[in-house]
Amino acid sequence: MDRTIKGSVATFIAFFLWGIFPVYWKTLHDVPPTQIMAHRVVWSLLFVVLLLSIQRRWGEAKLILSFGNARIFLGTAFLLGTNWLIYLWAIDTEQIVEASLGYFINPLVNVLLGVVFLRERLFRWQKVSVVLALAGVCYLTFRYGKVPWIAFSLALTFGFYGLFRKTGRAESMIGLFSETAILTPLALIYLISLGMQGHGAFGSFSLKADVLLAGAGAVTAVPLLLFGYGARRIQYATVGLLQYITPTFILLVGVLIYKEPFTSAHAISFGFVWTAILIYSISSLKLYRKQLAS
Repeated sequence: MDRTIKGSVATFIAFFLWGIFPVYWKTLHDVPPTQIMAHRVVWSLLFVVLLLSIQRRWGEAKLILSFGNARIFLGTAFLLGTNWLIYLWAIDTEQIVEASLGYFINPLVNVLLGVVFLRERLFRWQKVSVVLALAGVCYLTFRYGKVPWIAFSLALTFGFYGLFRKTGRAESMIGLFSETAILTPLALIYLISLGMQGHGAFGSFSLKADVLLAGAGAVTAVPLLLFGYGARRIQYATVGLLQYITPTFILLVGVLIYKEPFTSAHAISFGFVWTAILIYSISSLKLYRKQLAS
């Protein structure tokens, strides 16, 4: 029980932190999203290198030397970088509500990807939940006359990221090291080029901005550490339910703190999605209990 409680608390904190981090990135509103993205990559690599050195886990990092894993991490690095950039751009352009929609529908996108690429079976109520979520997104598209591409992009990039990582053999921290190591050369070239042109943000705005940019590494890695610790100590079904903490808080941050509009169209669309999530969660819990009983 003590193990389960500790795991649940750690996992909750991880999802909670991911949910409120728009406030952190929004504080850097004077810095372009592309520069925030580049700094996040570089400082994340430095932070992870420090952790791996302290924990003496460099032996695990040799996993990336195999050709198969190298190809996988090239793909996950691209997907993770794309996801981060879209997410930061959404926050900067006051589209946090739509970003939250993307993370609400992401678990259902994962279900579809599992069916298409891993030949996983989709049960009846899971099919209903996917159809309801799609209906909610279609309704929002119809009301506003445009596809919520931020939500779709975040859900798809993170969904494919998870699918690719599923085929790799590296633990989350080793994976993050591999991905940021791949992205860092490009990020450094971009930042050095901006600095030479006098457009670099670091050292140009304020000490507060510099500290926040440098802190991006810890902001990225700490929730991953907590999640990795917690997920190994609690049931998979519990992780599935707790994951909705993140988009819930992202939505609350957007509406309550930054006063983004949440219209009747949003309410109906999100209502479809939330109903889909409820059906999916209940059906998944029942399936999980059957598997434990068998």
